Amino acid sequence: MTSLHVSAPAFEHHRDTFGIGEPRPRLSWTVTTDIPDWIQQAYEIELGDGLSTGRVESNESALVPWPGAPLGSRERRAARVRVHGADGSASDWSEWSYGETGLLDPADWHATAAAPPLELLGAPDGPALLLRRGFTLRAPIERARLYITAHGIYEAEINGRVVGDDVLAPGWTSYHHRLRYRTHDVTGLLREGANAIGATLADGWYRGRVGFGGGKSGIYGERTALIAQLEIAYIDGTTDMIVTDDEWRCASGPVTEAGLYDGEKHDARLHPAGWSEAGFDDSSWLPADALTHDPALLVAPTGPPVRRVQTLPPTEVLTGPNGETLVDFGQNLVGRLRIRVQGPAGHTVTLRHAEVLENGALAVRPLRAAAAEDRYTLRGDAEPETFEPRFTTHGFRYAQIDGWPGAFDPADVVAVVCHTDMRPVGAFECSDPLLNRLHTNVVWSMRGNYVDLPTDCPQRDERLGWTGDIQVFAPAAAFLYDCAGPLSSWLADLAAEQAEVGTVPHYVPWVPLVFGVSATAAWGDAAVLVPWTLYERTGDLGLLRRQYPSMTAWVDQVATLTRDHLWDEGFQFGDWLDPAAPSDNPGKARTDRALVATAYHAWSARVVADTAALLGHDADAARYAELAGHVRTAFRREFVTPSGRLACDTQTAYALALTVDLFDGPEQRERAGRRLVELVAADDHRIGTGFVGTPLICDALCSVGAYGTAYQLLTQRNRPSWLYPVTMGATTIWERWDSMLPDGSVNPGEMTSFNHYALGAVADWMHRTVAGLAPAEPGYRRISVRPRPGGGLTHARAAHHTPYGEAEVNWRRDGERLTVAVRVPLNTTAIVDLPGEPAVEAGPGQHVFHCTLPDPL
Repeated sequence: MTSLHVSAPAFEHHRDTFGIGEPRPRLSWTVTTDIPDWIQQAYEIELGDGLSTGRVESNESALVPWPGAPLGSRERRAARVRVHGADGSASDWSEWSYGETGLLDPADWHATAAAPPLELLGAPDGPALLLRRGFTLRAPIERARLYITAHGIYEAEINGRVVGDDVLAPGWTSYHHRLRYRTHDVTGLLREGANAIGATLADGWYRGRVGFGGGKSGIYGERTALIAQLEIAYIDGTTDMIVTDDEWRCASGPVTEAGLYDGEKHDARLHPAGWSEAGFDDSSWLPADALTHDPALLVAPTGPPVRRVQTLPPTEVLTGPNGETLVDFGQNLVGRLRIRVQGPAGHTVTLRHAEVLENGALAVRPLRAAAAEDRYTLRGDAEPETFEPRFTTHGFRYAQIDGWPGAFDPADVVAVVCHTDMRPVGAFECSDPLLNRLHTNVVWSMRGNYVDLPTDCPQRDERLGWTGDIQVFAPAAAFLYDCAGPLSSWLADLAAEQAEVGTVPHYVPWVPLVFGVSATAAWGDAAVLVPWTLYERTGDLGLLRRQYPSMTAWVDQVATLTRDHLWDEGFQFGDWLDPAAPSDNPGKARTDRALVATAYHAWSARVVADTAALLGHDADAARYAELAGHVRTAFRREFVTPSGRLACDTQTAYALALTVDLFDGPEQRERAGRRLVELVAADDHRIGTGFVGTPLICDALCSVGAYGTAYQLLTQRNRPSWLYPVTMGATTIWERWDSMLPDGSVNPGEMTSFNHYALGAVADWMHRTVAGLAPAEPGYRRISVRPRPGGGLTHARAAHHTPYGEAEVNWRRDGERLTVAVRVPLNTTAIVDLPGEPAVEAGPGQHVFHCTLPDPL
């Protein structure tokens, strides 16, 4: 018996299909079968309104265009699919998938912004305030939807029950350009008769302190507000709508202070019992102010929200040098604590957080001006009380617990891990435990630095969407997690900020702090290279189309800043955090900043030329290709000797020039490659690169055949190296190669984050070269299987859930004998290129290949 099964189709990049914002959502599906070499020849799509495409001759199954009329607001539509094989086989119909749009037209919004009255507002990062409204349902209901967002961050309740499972909703976007709202199915929370809806509203990014150097408050406005629209459909066909307006009532609550950096203070004695339930007496509460807002700014999310995704129990309880109770969770994470505590009314428990210990105590200096402290004042119940802050997160492995009443039991504390709830799609493992730990550290750093947007670090007074960090890390990120939806939202903000300030800012959303806006290579190039990476990994041409104006604007702007196509003026970060840079001057790199800037200009111009060609903009394609050629010529004229040596003799310079292909012919490349090998060997195979060079150096070495050198660099344990932090007990990627010194003291520099994914970009090379799994065409329609064993490894494995299904490469080495097991998803082919063997093509299914390894790589 054979089977042919097709999954229920997915809508766009969504996991949550309530409140999608696309009127023509593209559909994707995967097929599983035991029919050998099965290939899709056609598909049929049927929608719940009766529309059917009939048989469509196509092998496409990822991001297939919507077959029906555009959806309007609030429309719920089912879709199912069946497929036909080239062998004449046909599947049954898939299960139905359901997608429902949100409010697609600004005119659909009737809610004003309900703002707490001025007399209740405290200073920024002050109290979280309560808003509520009672209402009556006059008949049994069929369905109810809550469309909700805020100027600030909120948690909503209906009839005493929390709505949804979002954390820090609505997240952080460039609020003056885009404010995300969420759609919740709240049918099950309502009942005929009396009901109540409420929300707790804190300052968050909207009004609270954001940024380093003292930060800024009130960036987007001086008043927080809730924007909510509850739409109720009765069984009899009539409807009601409850909206935020001046009929809402407001009061202070138990959260007396709430700051993203400083933490939350919660006095349980101040909690008004039943405040979000029907029948609560709110006559003493103050009326909210109804403020206007621009509904055109409200957009549906393109990815999942931040959620509580895991809890971790303590691994050890330690005693600090002054008798402090310190709890070790065994993993540097982002989230907060949940405690279960019992004691007298008015007693306060204080929770402090840090990533590492120094001299046995919390190392708080790296937090800079972030207090990272939560306080809970007990209500004094007869039963234990549970507390978890709701309007803050911290980056920590260790927590100091002060003021615990009675004997401390570690079973009463857990760490709650919070981050954007992206679906894991990639895995890696090998025979070296240290490399496995390194890769695990990369995964945890991505998790910790995606609390709604891709940040630089999650613990200190910063947590900004630095463009340079995600530019270098995007390939690894796209392998590990399904991040296309969240990153497309961030890229929309990037384009909006870019259009307003005239360039790609250093971080997005942009907050003016201690320095202004300027065009900066590698950081600004995120406008081009991040969407290109997502296209390579997902095949989403629509994303490229949406970002194309931003991509071209960046390259066009840089072209005006060059002198004879050489970008050698203006501020540059350069090869940030070069390991040779002094601890108090992270930008003092060995690599010429003009070399970095000009190389990136050539890179982005070439990518924009390729993008233009894909989108059918032929004139643009020719123009940008010509520009890229001119910049390459300028680079060689300024930085390359006729023999292939670079005027700037550093690992980063050669890695960048080799990767971007800036040399003239194979002779220059060969000489440059030999020089890069010499430089790495001269440094005893220790890393000599910062943010710019680190993602590229292993690929650059391999491009000239120096696999052995790349492996020696990867497996080096002495500092600076990737494995030095692992030997020091790191559980995430550090900002500096030596954020902690060998004696266990913290690097004296101001920038000493212990959770900073940029230097973990090497994970992408581990996936593609160590294990040997990569896309050969956008979206993995063709898969590259090209393992290059080395470094003494005896096995390695990588797996990735592609748009077409699971792909996997799993190799084992026995002496000179290499055995490679490959899984190829349906509707794809693999190009299998083993050392010393001609490349062969493999169709869908499981395959095993053998070869004899040549001399050590």
